[in-house]
Amino acid sequence: MPNDFNQPVIDEFRANRGRMTGYFEGARLLLLTTTGARTGTPHTTPVGYLPDGDRVLVIASAAGSDRHPDWFRNLVAHPQVTVESGTFTYEARAEVLTGEERDRLFARAVEADAGWATYQEKTTRVIPVVALHSLAQGGPGTINATSFGEAIKVVHDAFRHELTLIRGELAAGTTTLGAQLRVNCLTFCQGLHNHHTGEDLALFPLVAERHPGSAPALARLREEHERIAGLVEELRESLASTTDAAAVRVEVERLTSALEAHLTYEEEELVPLFDAAA
Repeated sequence: MPNDFNQPVIDEFRANRGRMTGYFEGARLLLLTTTGARTGTPHTTPVGYLPDGDRVLVIASAAGSDRHPDWFRNLVAHPQVTVESGTFTYEARAEVLTGEERDRLFARAVEADAGWATYQEKTTRVIPVVALHSLAQGGPGTINATSFGEAIKVVHDAFRHELTLIRGELAAGTTTLGAQLRVNCLTFCQGLHNHHTGEDLALFPLVAERHPGSAPALARLREEHERIAGLVEELRESLASTTDAAAVRVEVERLTSALEAHLTYEEEELVPLFDAAA
C-alpha cells in the first residue's frame, strides 16, 4: 500500500523528471524501487543520494530510528533494485558497504550535511551506507523521454540541474572545499566527458548522414566540445591543487557559462531536425 507521505513526492518527481518544489527543492533525490523481503512485491521510496563516480550512495538513516528502513531490509534480501534519477531509469545492484569504506563514506556524507551525524547520534545501530552500481549496458539507462529531440533536452537539463546544485553547494559551503563537493564536481566532469564523447562518435555522424546541411553546426559543436573539455580539465586541476572553494567557484562559473551557451545552441540546431523526422 502506498505510503501517504511518499506518494505525492513520487508523483511530483516523476511528473517533473526529478525537479522538486517545497521541502525537497534543491535536494539530491532519487526513487529507489526494491522487492519486498517478505511479500516479493515492488516498493518505491524517495531517498537522498550522494554522487560517487560511476555509482551513487544512499544512506539508510530512517531519520535516526533504531530500526532499519524497510527499503534497506528489502535490498539486503533482494539486491537488484530499480533506480529513477529523473532523467534515467536503470537496474542496479545494491552493495552494503562495511568497515573502513563505510566509515570513510559516512564521514564524507557528514561533511556535506551534518544531519547525517545527528541521525547517527539518535540510535545505537550503525547506519548503513549502500552503493548502487548500474547494471545498464552501453549507457546510463533508459532516458525518460518519448522522442529523440525530447531526449536531448532531458539530458541537457540534467547537466544544467547538476551544475545548479554544485554552484549552490559552493555558495553555501565554507572557504574550504569539502571532499563530497570535490567528488560531485569530478562526477559531473566525467559524465559530461562521456556525453560529449558519445555525441562525437555516434550522434553527430548519424545527424551528418541524414542531414548533410547540418555540417556547419556540427563543426561548431565539435569545436565547442574541445573548448569545454579544456575548461573541464582546468576544473579538474583546480580540484586537485586547492581546497579553496572560491578558486573552484571561478572555474565552475566559467564552465557553466560555456556549457549553457553550447547546450542552447545544440538544442536550437538539432532538436528541430529530430522533431521534423518524427
